[in-house]
Amino acid sequence: MKTVFSGIQPSGELHLGNYLGAVRNWVALQEQYPSNLFFIADYHVLTQPYDPKALPGRVSEMVLDLLALGIDPDRSLLFLQSSVSQHTELAWVLSNAAGFGDLERMTQFKDKSAHNPEHINAGLFTYPVLQAADILLYKAALVPVGQDQVQHIELTRRIARAFNHRWGATFPEPEVALTNMPKLLGLDGKAKMSKSLDNHIALSLFADPKKLRKRLAKFATDPARVQREDPGNPDVCNIFTMHKAVSSEADLAWVRQGCTTAGIGCVDCKTRLAENLETHLAGFVTKRAELAATPGIVGEVLDAGAVKARVIASETMREVREKLGLWPSR
Repeated sequence: MKTVFSGIQPSGELHLGNYLGAVRNWVALQEQYPSNLFFIADYHVLTQPYDPKALPGRVSEMVLDLLALGIDPDRSLLFLQSSVSQHTELAWVLSNAAGFGDLERMTQFKDKSAHNPEHINAGLFTYPVLQAADILLYKAALVPVGQDQVQHIELTRRIARAFNHRWGATFPEPEVALTNMPKLLGLDGKAKMSKSLDNHIALSLFADPKKLRKRLAKFATDPARVQREDPGNPDVCNIFTMHKAVSSEADLAWVRQGCTTAGIGCVDCKTRLAENLETHLAGFVTKRAELAATPGIVGEVLDAGAVKARVIASETMREVREKLGLWPSR
């Protein structure tokens, strides 16, 4: 039985890129596989600047978002990383199987170091080891992630291989389950839509429709379309990428024809996208409002998920401690 495992940081508001690039794939996978674990990676937030007072609220909002989008606690474990102490215990163990050179080559370490040069800390350098521990703790076989996380899964495989070679077969090497959704760019059309970067570059999933339209109106399009009468290429346009995720075949044909012939302007294209996004997200917005009005729902889901996750994690660590020759825990 394959175990599916993935997580998301509560570093900001869930946006369209998170949904189309990750969460929608999670929901589909829980229909295919009986063993699914999805977690809120709050320990990973510590590697970058954040507001400790705001973190509990961000966790709560993230859980409501995930439940509204279709993560079902009856079919998937949804839990908080810091509620399962074995994550950090295994991370220390695996740091002895991780290569220093491998960590130096991690692209995200370089990117985040460049973005926040005053916050280059040991946690930022070693967080791929914690990420490996997150995955291997549950002996996950399938990890649904975006293309930017493939390097991390490859490192996880190398760490699992190194541990198995040194201490004996324990961990399977997880496989990546990539979504076919291309990377969504933010407002400027250059940087990836992100929770942790300035939130003006992202599209909130649960924003008021008027705010969504206003934000979408500012998004960059095909740079070739300087004037309304200039033809463009939808295949290089971030707006068309979003269309492909939520619009009908008829609308896609309308956009392609209108863009390449200058029959429609970018405003027309964005207006149609906004309409289709509102339609696509309407059910999620309604469900989220219902969940938010249910007292204690977030705590109940996280507590139940953590209890079940600890059972799995404890068994893995029992096996790991035995392989390491450590005194059995009680």
